[in-house]
Amino acid sequence: ATTTEKAEPPTDLVLLCQDTVEACADITLDEFITDRNVELKDGSVLLDTSEIGTFDAEVPYLYNGAEFSHTLQYRVADTTEPHIFNYGEDSWHKAGTDFDLNDYVGFGDNYDRHPVLTYEGEVDPNTVGAYPLAVTVTDSSGNSVSWNITVNVTENIPKPADTIPRVDYSDFISRYQGENVRFGIDVSAWQADIDYNAVRDAGCSFVIIRAGTYYNKIKPDDYFRQNLKNAAAAGLDVGVYIYTTDRSEEDAREHARWIAEQLDVQKLDLPIVFDWEAFSGFQQYGISIRDLNDVYAAFADEVSGQGYTPMLYGSKNVLETIWSEKSKQLAPVWLAHYTNQTSYTGEYAIWQASAYGRIPGIEGDVDMDIQYLTHPTD
Repeated sequence: ATTTEKAEPPTDLVLLCQDTVEACADITLDEFITDRNVELKDGSVLLDTSEIGTFDAEVPYLYNGAEFSHTLQYRVADTTEPHIFNYGEDSWHKAGTDFDLNDYVGFGDNYDRHPVLTYEGEVDPNTVGAYPLAVTVTDSSGNSVSWNITVNVTENIPKPADTIPRVDYSDFISRYQGENVRFGIDVSAWQADIDYNAVRDAGCSFVIIRAGTYYNKIKPDDYFRQNLKNAAAAGLDVGVYIYTTDRSEEDAREHARWIAEQLDVQKLDLPIVFDWEAFSGFQQYGISIRDLNDVYAAFADEVSGQGYTPMLYGSKNVLETIWSEKSKQLAPVWLAHYTNQTSYTGEYAIWQASAYGRIPGIEGDVDMDIQYLTHPTD
């Protein structure tokens, strides 16, 4: 006869945790637990930090070959001040039109979907002049950011001079030529008709094509199908992107499926890219920074489910401050940083190094890109 003894948890269990964690932070159980004398079943599981308050976390652990669970209590607090995307310094306002400071500044919060904008000072939109304002953005937890701006009311909005030098594609290639790199461009209807054979002959190996845009409704790019057909016919590797203001996971999934429908099972050599850039007026979308990361995660998941590879596009600043490490690890990153040598230290597969390139086959400016077949810091 055999006797089966019931497994018992340890009598001297040590399983201690942080008392307080930051709202919307990606914290694993490994990071949450500060001291323990047992093995966690899965330390990579993320703690729920989506709401402010006091919560219980069930922590599965292993002991003597058996699985047990222990309840830990923790508090979620929002101590992060709102993020200012656009400070609106020296804003220009046309005399005789309604004034709303939201048109000139952009801000968001890690947790609060509706941080509050206030200011001290007055602007008379009907009288030409310079109006200094002391601006504050405050979230629902009382965290705030303040700064000063000047609103210039004028009869005519000055147009800044275009003094940006253009870069010839052959010079671009010469500057960055090396092992495990190749060169490309990204295009949309702004480039109109493109001679892809000339583009290829100039040393371009790939093109990322805008499939469409989404503001309040989806709009296909007028040149998408033409670009897709002609680029492939010229032997260029092809990827696509959507310029979007998705604010819900449902919309993101719908638009990922829409792109797949436009491709109609056509194979891509490069990913389908999520391009969200409307940060200068972020507050109008009624979402938090955490929400935006969740929106991208839904897009990436749906793209993968459609049989394609997702990619995240972002500027150096946005990649460093807005997109979480979790988001950047979901799929390859396409870095936008217009400089001779980027100082971005995260991983990226493609670097958009200039928006002012000139290449045979295209009239006017074009974005120029470098693809790294291994990570540039390897």
